[in-house]
Amino acid sequence: MSQPAYVAVDWGTSSFRLWLVDRTGDVLGERRSHEGMMAAGKLGFPAVLQSHLDAVGAANGLPVIICGMAGARQGWVEAGYVDTPASLASILKQAVVVPGQHRDIRILPGIAQRDPKTPDVMRGEETQLLGVLGLDAAGDALVCMPGTHSKWVRANGGTVERFATFMTGELFDVISRETILSHAVAGADEAPDVDAFKSAVISAFETPANAANLLFQVRSGQLLFGGTPSSAREKISGTLIGLELAGGLAGQVPEGGITLVASGRLRMLYQSAFDTVAVPVRTIGAEDAVRRGLSMAAQSIWNV
Repeated sequence: MSQPAYVAVDWGTSSFRLWLVDRTGDVLGERRSHEGMMAAGKLGFPAVLQSHLDAVGAANGLPVIICGMAGARQGWVEAGYVDTPASLASILKQAVVVPGQHRDIRILPGIAQRDPKTPDVMRGEETQLLGVLGLDAAGDALVCMPGTHSKWVRANGGTVERFATFMTGELFDVISRETILSHAVAGADEAPDVDAFKSAVISAFETPANAANLLFQVRSGQLLFGGTPSSAREKISGTLIGLELAGGLAGQVPEGGITLVASGRLRMLYQSAFDTVAVPVRTIGAEDAVRRGLSMAAQSIWNV
């Protein structure tokens, strides 16, 4: 059987994912939980990690590479940021050692954009980028990573030149729960209304200045002309994603199109949105990307 070479951990705000990995990058064991930064801050980061290491039978000397919110100021050990323009290789060089541990545990830093006009930060997504682009990337790349806070990254030759965060997922949650539009989506079932979604994407993409009006039309249109709660939900989703695409693309599409890093429903929604506005896109699973990035980091740091 293959022998474990290291442990890779993606430690988010509310989620925890751990993989026991061999030298070829194959996963030998896996753990998932809701013990993200918020829970681990109360339970203790060392205790949470050790419980999962024990569960997969990780030997005491096995090194651990971590990305995500464990390196935030409120996390286990602050890993800081690499400033743009940031080469992906520099992220590996600035991995922070967690002190006082009986094994080698390192946390990867995030990336900061210290531009007073467009300040921005990312933590965790830099590892996905590493998994998507690699250390020897050539040419321009535009990468879209959807989520609660979607990231759009413009990179050149393995260097992150600039990026932008869009609060699309969080806005969808707040708007559909805490505004008048909550009445429009009440009782929505799981069945998607593809036509409603695509129409909303086009309207928002073509007239982003009308965003607030387009959102209100979800309710007024339902009152005056009818429509299902599911249709209303898709219109809200389509409007917000259309706005994100308008801002993220900013009229500039690289020759190779867009790289979409997403899984599940987000992958389906964004793929549909890109197709609707006729922008070519290639897709990579979000989990595959972060695991590849963590593997590259482990190989670079420990030569495993």
